Amino acid sequence: MLKISSEDICTVFVRDPAARSKLEVLFCYPGLQAISFHRIAHFLWTHKFMFLARCISHISRFITGIEIHPGATIGRRFFIDHGMGVVIGETTEIGDDVLLYQGVVLGGTSLAKKKRHPTIGNNVVVGAAAVLLGPITVGDGARIGANSVVIHSVPPGATVVGIPGRIVSGEHKPVSPLEHAKLPDPVAEAIRTVLKEQEVLKERIKALEKAGGITAKKDDLEETMKKIETEFADDDVW
Repeated sequence: MLKISSEDICTVFVRDPAARSKLEVLFCYPGLQAISFHRIAHFLWTHKFMFLARCISHISRFITGIEIHPGATIGRRFFIDHGMGVVIGETTEIGDDVLLYQGVVLGGTSLAKKKRHPTIGNNVVVGAAAVLLGPITVGDGARIGANSVVIHSVPPGATVVGIPGRIVSGEHKPVSPLEHAKLPDPVAEAIRTVLKEQEVLKERIKALEKAGGITAKKDDLEETMKKIETEFADDDVW
């Protein structure tokens, strides 16, 4: 237990560039406090002291703003960054070296007393306010973008974004856990594709009008379309 706690502290320094001292980490990191409470509560839960385990879990929630059911199984070097609003359900299983950001929900979709929460593999990163529902599996090394809603299993190494969550093509380069702004946007890419196709069609129509000696009226939507094209330009920087 002491070795695992020491690993949890070291993980904070690896995952958060703002961490400056062990004293600061111990007293000012609710994610670390929550996982420390959970390891005790989970030990009691597995040894059938369920009421005491739930009490410790409840105290942890009051202090940290993070709710982890004592029945959840969590691996080593687990880190919750910031943490407020994180909810981890009873039958959740989490591997090693997993990183969660604030507002993440690992929730259930069934009232039956069976496996009803996600299974998270090793080296997974789940972005802020992402919601993962049901007994799905998230493979090793997967990335879940902020605010995504995931209701289907995710293969290893995949990146999922959007509502509902969609797997982004593997042609995209890997993204650092902190570089959420560089996650691909499949909706924006689809819109860009439609705009490019529309531009090609407009040029063809202009060529046909010129060949037929037809003079077309000015398009009232031209200015609006220019604004949309600017917003979804490939080199757009926010």
